[in-house]
Amino acid sequence: MKKIFSILIFLASGFLLMYIGLPVLNYGFKQLPILILIWILFGVFIFTKMEFYQNYQKVKVISKPNRLFFIAGLVVLAYLFILPLLTSLPMFRSESYQKLIGKVENGEKISNHIAPISIDEIRVVDEDLAHLLGEKILGSQPALGSQVELGDFCIQKVNNDLYWVAPLLHSGFFKWLNNKEGTAGYVMVSATNERDVKLVQNIGDKNIKIKFQENAFFQSNIHRHLYFNGYETTGLADFSFEIDDTGNPFWVVTKFEKKIGFGGNDATGVLIVDAQSGAIKEYAIANTPLWVDRIQPISFIEDQLNDWGEYVHGYWNFSNANKLQITEGLTLVYGENHKSYWYTGLTSVGKDESAVGFVLVDTRTKATTFYKQGGATEFAAQSSAQGKVQEKGYKASLPIPYNINNIPTYVMTLKDDGGLVKMFAMVAISDYTIVGVGNTMRETLMAYKNVYNMADNKINANSISSSKKVLKTVVTRIQNDVKNGNSFYYFKVKDYPNIFVGSSQLSNQLPVTMAGDSVKISFDIDLEEVIDVSSFENSSLKKK
Repeated sequence: MKKIFSILIFLASGFLLMYIGLPVLNYGFKQLPILILIWILFGVFIFTKMEFYQNYQKVKVISKPNRLFFIAGLVVLAYLFILPLLTSLPMFRSESYQKLIGKVENGEKISNHIAPISIDEIRVVDEDLAHLLGEKILGSQPALGSQVELGDFCIQKVNNDLYWVAPLLHSGFFKWLNNKEGTAGYVMVSATNERDVKLVQNIGDKNIKIKFQENAFFQSNIHRHLYFNGYETTGLADFSFEIDDTGNPFWVVTKFEKKIGFGGNDATGVLIVDAQSGAIKEYAIANTPLWVDRIQPISFIEDQLNDWGEYVHGYWNFSNANKLQITEGLTLVYGENHKSYWYTGLTSVGKDESAVGFVLVDTRTKATTFYKQGGATEFAAQSSAQGKVQEKGYKASLPIPYNINNIPTYVMTLKDDGGLVKMFAMVAISDYTIVGVGNTMRETLMAYKNVYNMADNKINANSISSSKKVLKTVVTRIQNDVKNGNSFYYFKVKDYPNIFVGSSQLSNQLPVTMAGDSVKISFDIDLEEVIDVSSFENSSLKKK
């Protein structure tokens, strides 16, 4: 009877370890050998007969399991797990780690990869600000705010609009116990308009209940739900909360395998879990629905890019010859056809201020492109933008790369100590001394182009690109405006719908131009209603 009781305790302890720890029961994952070792030690303890006397102050071992069985178990454990674990280290498999990112293509110009964008679509809300705005709308409903808390925000495209989305999570065990059917919705914060903040609690006439989530307990916990529904042998990572284009909430979970023994995490597909019903659908990378923005976890890509740069000449490269490392981490950006990419700069080991190139990694397929062009690191761009308004003490947000009239440009917000956006900044990736700041994005763009122009860069009539247009026309209307001590001239021309703008620094002919004058202008064709001219020439003044 005692032996049966010991066996039951042994099995129950094993199940408890699995239920709480959720170890991946697959060869190559470190949790499995650790679980087996704990089981062996616990089994030895359970099946060892002991006698206690003198009020449990002394213990006498009466009998214990066969020593040979215990030694044989450790030998098998060492052969199957410990030895492979050691041989999976980079010092033995540096070439495999270096190639895990896959084939890295060489790109010509990063501006060719990142699509041109209207300034109305530029991301001006970062994750910290999104959380601040989300907390504010949650605090406006005290009854709800006392029951739930905001989860992590995940940036995503929803019907081609960019949003930060976060679920409402249980704020504790007793809150979950009183509300097992789920929390009431999620928060959406526009990444391009800080006034667009929504608390979404229903879709149509149906209330939203986020039952399966990270802060739930027992079988409502999203990880445990997957584990005990057939995925106890599968590596799972990056539990991201996303909504489809109709607003239905899901958890997108990356499946991954170990490609280099016990190392080398690599994504193989996704699980999409309905956050309300718990329904699970499994997809290969190629078949994942288009509304899912990211499959490749940021941690996997960071490790693989660093290994690609670190082991370029193997593990024993003490001179650091040709070694590369990522700069500030990875940023999610959007490029052509609304595709999303992990973006980062690359620097030589030991050099922080300037990048030797930039990398874009497709967040779904992991297709990687390396642009070998020098430029500023994210940190250098932030410092340059902050230096422009150093008297105000503003802090720059994480720079986001954009294609501004074929100019690779970092765009960031400048925030006060309270985390509120006060100004905007643009910094040329090729030269971080070229900085434009302003109180609005339009003002910032104009200031940036003026500085770029005066620095003798590519916004001029002598470097007409495929997206630049030259127009000979007649001015129909013109008016000036003074901003921050600079005069800007807005004018309309015959047979062209847009409004044009140029500064007196661009041309000294602008202040004396009148309606009816013949002019020759060049400008970049972009998505703006008001277009900045690259050059301005008043032909009527020459005739006079």
